[in-house]
Amino acid sequence: MTAAEKSKEKRLSIMTLKVLAMVTVVSMLCIYGVRDVALAAMSPTTASQAQDIYRAENKGREEATQGQKFVEQPESFKGSVLEPSTCGIPPDSRFDCAPEKLISQEECQARGCCYVPVSFLDSAIGRPWCFFPPNYPSYKMKNLTATETGYAAHLTRDTPTFFPDDIMKLQLDVMFETEGRLHFRLKDPANKRFEVPLETPQASSQASSTLYSVSFSADPFGLIVVRKSSGQTLLNTTVAPLFYADQFLQISSSLPSGFISGLGEHLTSLLLNVSWTKVTLWNRDIAPVPSANLYGSHPFYLALEEGGLAHGVFLLNSNAMDVILQPSPAVTWRTIGGILDFYIFLGPDPKSVLRQYMDVIGYPFMPPYWALGFHLCRWGYVSTAVTQEVVKNMTAAQFPLDVQWNDLDYTDAKRDFTFNKDKFKDMPNMVRDFHHDGRRYVMIVDPGISSSSPSGSYKPYDEGLKQNVFILNATGQPLIGKVWPGFTAFPDFTNPRAQQWWHDMVKDFHDQVPFDGMWIDMNEPSNFVEGSLEGCPNNKLENPPYVPGVLGGSLKTHTLCASSKQYLSSHYDLHNLYGLMEAIASHDALVKVRGKRPFVISRSTFASHGRYAGHWTGDVASTWEHLYYSIPAVLLFNLYGVPLVGADICGFAGNTSEELCVRWTQLGAFYPFMRNHNDHKNRPQEPYAFSEAAQRAMRRALLLRYSLLPYLYTLFHKAHSAGDTVARPLYLEFPEDPNTWNIDRQFMWGAALLITPVLEAGKAKVSGYFPLGTWYNPLDGSTIHSKGQWILLSAPLDTINVHIRAGYVVPLQEPALTTTESRTKGMTLGVALTSEGVARGDLFWDDGEGLLTFDKGDYTQILFLARNGMLVNEMVKLNSQVDGLLLQKVMVMGVPSPPRYVLANGIPVADFSYRLDTKLLNISLSLLMGERFVITWS
Repeated sequence: MTAAEKSKEKRLSIMTLKVLAMVTVVSMLCIYGVRDVALAAMSPTTASQAQDIYRAENKGREEATQGQKFVEQPESFKGSVLEPSTCGIPPDSRFDCAPEKLISQEECQARGCCYVPVSFLDSAIGRPWCFFPPNYPSYKMKNLTATETGYAAHLTRDTPTFFPDDIMKLQLDVMFETEGRLHFRLKDPANKRFEVPLETPQASSQASSTLYSVSFSADPFGLIVVRKSSGQTLLNTTVAPLFYADQFLQISSSLPSGFISGLGEHLTSLLLNVSWTKVTLWNRDIAPVPSANLYGSHPFYLALEEGGLAHGVFLLNSNAMDVILQPSPAVTWRTIGGILDFYIFLGPDPKSVLRQYMDVIGYPFMPPYWALGFHLCRWGYVSTAVTQEVVKNMTAAQFPLDVQWNDLDYTDAKRDFTFNKDKFKDMPNMVRDFHHDGRRYVMIVDPGISSSSPSGSYKPYDEGLKQNVFILNATGQPLIGKVWPGFTAFPDFTNPRAQQWWHDMVKDFHDQVPFDGMWIDMNEPSNFVEGSLEGCPNNKLENPPYVPGVLGGSLKTHTLCASSKQYLSSHYDLHNLYGLMEAIASHDALVKVRGKRPFVISRSTFASHGRYAGHWTGDVASTWEHLYYSIPAVLLFNLYGVPLVGADICGFAGNTSEELCVRWTQLGAFYPFMRNHNDHKNRPQEPYAFSEAAQRAMRRALLLRYSLLPYLYTLFHKAHSAGDTVARPLYLEFPEDPNTWNIDRQFMWGAALLITPVLEAGKAKVSGYFPLGTWYNPLDGSTIHSKGQWILLSAPLDTINVHIRAGYVVPLQEPALTTTESRTKGMTLGVALTSEGVARGDLFWDDGEGLLTFDKGDYTQILFLARNGMLVNEMVKLNSQVDGLLLQKVMVMGVPSPPRYVLANGIPVADFSYRLDTKLLNISLSLLMGERFVITWS
């Protein structure tokens, strides 16, 4: 494959993106038999392109359904026509009775369903015309009994559905696990079905009190969850029939509101559109485009309710699935395997919902301090000489840089755990030089292991064969696909032998090149052929009776055969877990090999990924649109428990403009994970590659980030230890203000900082929403007293607006070109007073990369409290890590009048200043951070 072909394989052209967006609409219209009308509205060229792409993307779906047999509806339903009164269901409250294929009116009514033709527009947006009547047969509940943790019951179905292999008897278990967490499972009591191997907390007894009450409908079966405090129904599964067949599980529920966030990973705004939106979860290698399943799967949503309340729902299921949102509002979950295993989190506020979710999936890992610095990468740093020159240029231009990366350029024939002995022959010395200068090094590692080495011997493949660690095809041989090195086998990370083999390969390479972290890419897993070189068998796993709305129309599109064999189950069950399992293996290998805190960034993710690794948002384009979309992406991954997340600054695909790159660098300075990454074909986009004016603006943004790293690090500690978020939507802090609910062009760092970036070309002003309270701009000293309003802010090209919320103390540090250096610099406390003169904050500090420092108590934690003209600190925990660290400045915002004097520990301070216009008091000091202090002004 040529470089051009590989580039084409990796991303879509801008033209294709536009056509694909149109095809998404056209495809929907085609389903309802109006494709010709839609195509007629296009130009002849565009219509032809759309037809070609539509046929190509849906070829797999057509092949998958050929010859597929569906169980016929029982005789009692055949030919029956329901009374009009039975079918008088409002259009937005209808649930689709034909989710798997197009059916006629006769077929619809033969299923015992309502057939009511809808308008052209209704068809286009997804309203069903074949839908379930209220009395449609479903399961009946029997023998409801109390258990130690809640309730148990049996469900039975008298008649089969129109899907094959119905499971006619089910076991229901309802567990009142905690005050705010309800858990219910629907399982096959007679046969073991696949369950996600995620360690979750198990309740041994029923919670003594709960925020929820649960009731049941016996016939048809339904479960209703109500919030006790408000009487609001959060779930009601009686709205549509339950399906539980071998390869089709469906359950629906009402929603209390249409304000829903989650169900990732997709190119989306923060709030999902509940107007007939189908969200597909099946991990896929594709540059982000609308309405497509992307790299990760997170079957969790957070729903906002009136009065600032919120709840969350998590379906612990890794099979391919669709989630349908409709305006009634309601949600339908459709999955093609596993079990129905639901958690409901009652909050009652959004922050509590997320903590309860992370109680189940696990709290995020604590990144090393250096991981929060600036990272730089490009596909196209073709040698150590080029890579080192980039670092020298960054230093010469006085840009901070903590971590230098290499893409596939460093490898020998694009094979893992090798380096090119020509252009990268001095790679080990290069990495040691980086370490000497206080920097770190990360390189890409793909899961595909070359099965056809040009030298005839390749240890990762040879050892993998010996230890039988690869995914197997139907004949029991390693499945062979095609990725960057050519023909490749794929490790089965669910196999304990593969995890040990991966550790051994990581160690062998680390012994040669002392790298500091791993960038694991292509791990959906991506495959340049469909399924395998030999194709895939024709069986029910490859051709399920229902195929979710995956891009390409087939489970094997751009990945492995669904029926391929893994240690725990088939790839059909495990596909969405592949990236997570590789992240776990990489995390554990780095812990053992380096003996320090691991750093892993992964493209493919699943629930609980944040326990082991961070994420970047894939092959984003260098466009203003993708600049905006990066904000909801970062916010959503924080909701999913993956706080170490960011997008490729300035974009990966396509050429950036100078203005776009400046604005993206300013926004990227507030990504929790900050990396500039570029494709090899594009114009250079390192910060030093632009004009002096652009460089000044980028340098200012980077230095601002580095000054805020103590605060950012403290936020990560809170995420790791308490399940908090780092970057967060405004509604997490202000859930009672409905104006914040749909804001995703601004965001917060923790509770204290509000970031308002410019996201459009040619703009020198930006409108931002400021919730009720006082907000300080630490860069210009200005103050906003907001009643909860939109305010137009000045935003010249060298400026990103950042405001500190009154009531908080933010620890800062003098920036430097690396965190190795900046961590030794003097510190500043930004004290943002309320109108009552109060503020508080804290600092978490350790060695920055030791293992389990919090668990071992090997850290310092300091609380800061300002009140009545006094700032004091309190040592919650103290160790030697802060020895010699000085507090050199205190910046007090909101001091109402000029102080006559300032004291530090009772001693007058001569060096202080006050600005009458901004009410800003600056105090210069030299106090040890590790000792108690009292600073007063009066």
